[in-house]
Amino acid sequence: MAGLKGLKKTRRIQIILVAFVALGLSTALIGYAMKDGINFFRSPTQVTTMPPRPGEQFRLGGLVEVGSLVRDQGDVITFKVTDTKTTVPVRYQGVLPDLFAEGAGVIAMGHMEGDKFIADRDGILAKHDEKYMPKEVIDALKAQGVYVAPKSGS
Repeated sequence: MAGLKGLKKTRRIQIILVAFVALGLSTALIGYAMKDGINFFRSPTQVTTMPPRPGEQFRLGGLVEVGSLVRDQGDVITFKVTDTKTTVPVRYQGVLPDLFAEGAGVIAMGHMEGDKFIADRDGILAKHDEKYMPKEVIDALKAQGVYVAPKSGS
């Protein structure tokens, strides 16, 4: 009878160990599979100080520099994204969101080609209203000490 209890205890410990190994392995596989699918936000200053790898997809966020929006022939648009410290030129081909405007917060998805950011088609996210700015943009501006909160009240 004592041998049976010892066998059950040993079997239970083996099952728990196998479950932990399986959990660890599945977590590692999920992390490996998602490593290319995670897109990090970067400010223009971060892009210039720590350049991304060639062809790396990432999100560039900041403010659309006033006076930088140029609509070329066709549906090619160029503008500059700034964090008030550094500016990165952006090229986008497509239709901009209705709320896209100079001086407003923007996040663009794409990659760098030389010193220019190439935004993917449908890769531009613009503000929701006149007071909205993406959280990542606010955090980046606060980290640099240049964030000015919008005035409350309309």
